[in-house]
Amino acid sequence: QVQVVESGGGLVQAGGSLRLSCAASRSTFSISVMGWYRQVPGKQRELVATVSSGGSTNYADSVKGRFTISRDNAKNAVYLQMNSLKPEDTAVYYCKVEGYYAGAYVPANIWGKGTLVTVSS
Repeated sequence: QVQVVESGGGLVQAGGSLRLSCAASRSTFSISVMGWYRQVPGKQRELVATVSSGGSTNYADSVKGRFTISRDNAKNAVYLQMNSLKPEDTAVYYCKVEGYYAGAYVPANIWGKGTLVTVSS
């Protein structure tokens, strides 16, 4: 089974920066899309940013111009550089890896356990 582990969360003041990292364990799993999502207690998990295996990116409107997603295919890793952080960015950030196990025709979504980002005002 593929394991996904996030790191880099923490406490930062408004206007500051954080960089989140996510790595997927190597296995017979062909990764297509990697992405970051976030969730605040009592609310649905929402998309923050995704990046395809070819490098195409997609961002939520609320983070455009402030966050940058990138990936390192050789390391099965994805990163989220977060700048100009706001208190409303406070959430648990989850990494999601989408791909195919060997021989499978249906993609699988693998989630990490999340990392907490707290932005103080």
